[in-house]
Amino acid sequence: MGCNSQEKGIGVKSSRMSGVLLHPTCLPGPFGIGDLGTGASQFLRFLQASSQQVWQMLPLGPTGYGNSPYQTYSAFAGNPLLLSLEALWEDDLLSATDLADVPPFPPQRIDYDEVRVFKQHLFWKAFETFQRTATPSQRDELAAFRQQRAEWLDDYTLFMALKEVHHGASWHKWERDIAVREPAALAGCQKTLLPQVQFHTFLQYQFFRQWQALKAACSQHRIRLFGDVPIFVAHDSADVWSHPELFYLDEAGNPTVVAGVPPDYFSRTGQLWGNPLYRWEVMAASDYAWWLQRLQTMAEMVDLIRLDHFRGFEAYWEVPAADETAVNGRWVEGPGAAFFAKVQAVLGDFPIVAEDLGLITPEVRALRARFGLPGMRVLQFGFGGELRTNEHCPHNYSRDCVVYTGTHDNNTSLGWWHEAEPADHPSALNPMQAERATALKYMASDGTQPHWDLIRLALASVGDLAVIPLQDVLGLGQEARMNYPGKAEGNWEWRFTSDMLTDDISGRLRELTALYGRTPADAP
Repeated sequence: MGCNSQEKGIGVKSSRMSGVLLHPTCLPGPFGIGDLGTGASQFLRFLQASSQQVWQMLPLGPTGYGNSPYQTYSAFAGNPLLLSLEALWEDDLLSATDLADVPPFPPQRIDYDEVRVFKQHLFWKAFETFQRTATPSQRDELAAFRQQRAEWLDDYTLFMALKEVHHGASWHKWERDIAVREPAALAGCQKTLLPQVQFHTFLQYQFFRQWQALKAACSQHRIRLFGDVPIFVAHDSADVWSHPELFYLDEAGNPTVVAGVPPDYFSRTGQLWGNPLYRWEVMAASDYAWWLQRLQTMAEMVDLIRLDHFRGFEAYWEVPAADETAVNGRWVEGPGAAFFAKVQAVLGDFPIVAEDLGLITPEVRALRARFGLPGMRVLQFGFGGELRTNEHCPHNYSRDCVVYTGTHDNNTSLGWWHEAEPADHPSALNPMQAERATALKYMASDGTQPHWDLIRLALASVGDLAVIPLQDVLGLGQEARMNYPGKAEGNWEWRFTSDMLTDDISGRLRELTALYGRTPADAP
């Protein structure tokens, strides 16, 4: 992607492209949740038939309470729930009977509790089969995998084994000697929990095998994978347990300050994320080794990276851990240019996109521009206020941006269009109603298919990359929304069914993609 950086950029190289935002959990299939198997293959064929070049996903880590991909048990591990049972069957680790005896899962919603019970049972069966039947070369491959990723894998697998023994309790509530990682205690746990540790090692081995197969298939279809790296990690994670020195914690392991954002478009009281905050000065002393390892791991998995909450690297919102909202937080200086100079030295020109939504200051813009990082523009934000200065209004875009109709935190475009008026605004003064009226004029639209109007606007824009959530391509309403910021439960559950990917929808998206110069150069 084009940029006006003073230094050699690490942004996306210049090329008009478009793609679709879809988390793998949303893929169709009979096993209660999307996975890296047949549903993913079908979706790749849809992307190629629609002349799309990018598949953007949310973070891929193992999720815990609330099922948020932004609150995971590890910043490095993959989510075992994404494992394809069919692939395990093809490897003779499961039987045809295992795949036939499936509960009646809802086809368009994920019941995470039921899925975990169902899949965990089959994962153990696959693991035990592997233990009995693996060839010497397969055992060598597993051993090599563990050795290559030992720096995070050993801590993660022991963490998960201990978490199961403690019935899901957070690590800071475990026995003191285990919580503070006394060497003798850890050695004892490694010995007594060896089968569980080996089980979780097996799951990660299978995840990365299946992921590499998916990545190879994407390459064959000329699809680039666009990954997502959250700025913060969950308190109840292997990362914080194994590296407490990198975070602001008290002697009991509780965070003293936590992450959030001040009041904004999404919430009048801000968003209290609750993640522990980094001791950036400690990270700087190691040349940001933990962060660089994290980014390198992701760079091996995807072709582009979205760096979540980019503004937090310039300054972040620090909230006292005891507060119930984010209102009383304060801005604290982040690592800034020193951090990105290290990233640039290690990753070179690897494409990184800065998620620069929210309260963005001149200092944040300067940091992004200095390192040539494309930002994000969201059309649902583009029709309020003064259009001459609204950076989300298309006539204010520059090429170095990624354009979205909406993100995973927004309503679907159709849901946004028909969203009910807030109770505290009479109809005549409703700001959302005014924004929709402005959008109709701006798009010269009759409002009968607002999602396609917004898709057209995104594809027609000057931004080098346009990404459309699949819900908008399918024309789905609020029922297909992925996340409600600030809502703890009921998010991340939407799925689609395979019959929704019709030839008509694919053809329409392909036609608009060609019209606005985003078709792959080697497309027929």
